[in-house]
Amino acid sequence: MERPITTLFMLMSVDGKISTGSNDSLDVDQDYPEIEGLKEGLHQYYEIEQTTDLWSLNTGRVQAKLGVNEKPMPDKTPVSFVLIDNSHLNEHGIRYFCQLSKQFVLITTNSEHPAFKVDADNMGIILQEELSLERALATLKEKYGCDTITIQSGGTMNGVFLREKLFDYVDIVVAPVLVGGKETSTLIDGDAITTKEDLNKLGVLKLVDCEKLEDSYLRLKYEVTR
Repeated sequence: MERPITTLFMLMSVDGKISTGSNDSLDVDQDYPEIEGLKEGLHQYYEIEQTTDLWSLNTGRVQAKLGVNEKPMPDKTPVSFVLIDNSHLNEHGIRYFCQLSKQFVLITTNSEHPAFKVDADNMGIILQEELSLERALATLKEKYGCDTITIQSGGTMNGVFLREKLFDYVDIVVAPVLVGGKETSTLIDGDAITTKEDLNKLGVLKLVDCEKLEDSYLRLKYEVTR
């Protein structure tokens, strides 16, 4: 099944955390800019983010956490956004992404999602009975012309991508901080491997590039080989 080339692009701590804590009031986008030793080099992550694919995939849960259900309408960007969501986005959140995106595509298994009440020329909906990332990615390529896409979802969804072998590249900016906490989301969460038979679900990586950034930040780029 043909699908877009995928790259997982994230900001994480040295111990692999993608949040500053275990509840929705804590978030790196809000918290890192306030912390001495982190705020100085944080701009590099956002500058690199501007160079990623013109298709970006995220989840409704992450975006709701960032406040898109209440934010003022944004300016249009050249980026096409894909969101996986069943219940976290309201009509305002959907209209927000229609306004933000060149092309906006919602992937959902909820036939009563608020998106069905929104009429927008640049919005598409992929409705599935059961979530299949592989089929959704194939539809993005076949129907919407998506050839490459950056994945920026949360740890749980990243875990699904990993176990279904749907990552091609991993591009990580490492912030010089240790967060800790077993309940704090990491780069890859979701189902753990429990048997040796499942070891074939590991993501084996080949280092493509390692770049030392300013203010003790680091960028690591890998190809997923298995």
